[in-house]
Amino acid sequence: MWTIFSKGGPVMYPLAACSVIALSVIIDRTIFWIKHSLQRKPSLVAEILEFYRRGELEAIRKKTAGCRDFVVKVLVSGIVHREFSMVKAMEAAATEEIKRMRRFMPVLDTMITVAPLLGIFGTVIGIISSFEILGTAGIEHPQAVTAGIAQALITTAAGLGIAILSVFPYNYFNSRVENAVLTIEQYATGLEVVSQKQVAQTAMAGSLQDENSAAG
Repeated sequence: MWTIFSKGGPVMYPLAACSVIALSVIIDRTIFWIKHSLQRKPSLVAEILEFYRRGELEAIRKKTAGCRDFVVKVLVSGIVHREFSMVKAMEAAATEEIKRMRRFMPVLDTMITVAPLLGIFGTVIGIISSFEILGTAGIEHPQAVTAGIAQALITTAAGLGIAILSVFPYNYFNSRVENAVLTIEQYATGLEVVSQKQVAQTAMAGSLQDENSAAG
């Protein structure tokens, strides 16, 4: 491995740095999503909506204490700020959760883009070196020329390898974020609908009471 690395030339060092950074991000995001899956409590989310429909706010507080489910956090934020703006409170909480999910993703995206470019850069350097040697040594010493060509091929392969092995987890992590966004929207909309029904029922009850008072 070290022999191949050394034959790749100086461009192999930034490529090695790219591989370490990409691997670190992949490990970090993998651990994050494993924890995220363990923290999910879909049944609790349904209970929150039912408790809120019945107006049992104290039950919601007790049930959600210490819960780290991102959907629960968003819904609780909306319920806590229901007197002011439930929708905006949930949007703010959702933005914070999505930000946590997208952490380091731009870095991984950059590594996927930069690694092949560095590989091509190493290829160009290798070819230039080969032509310089060819002009100096002539075709009588082909082994001197092949060293530069080998350098070009090694860096290209390394850059493409880093990008290919990184793009699969990158797309997977992005799909998890997109699914999380859809889940938040689904339950946030459900809570908003329940809240609007409560407001409408309260208004209707008040209207009926006014009509009865007027009739009396």
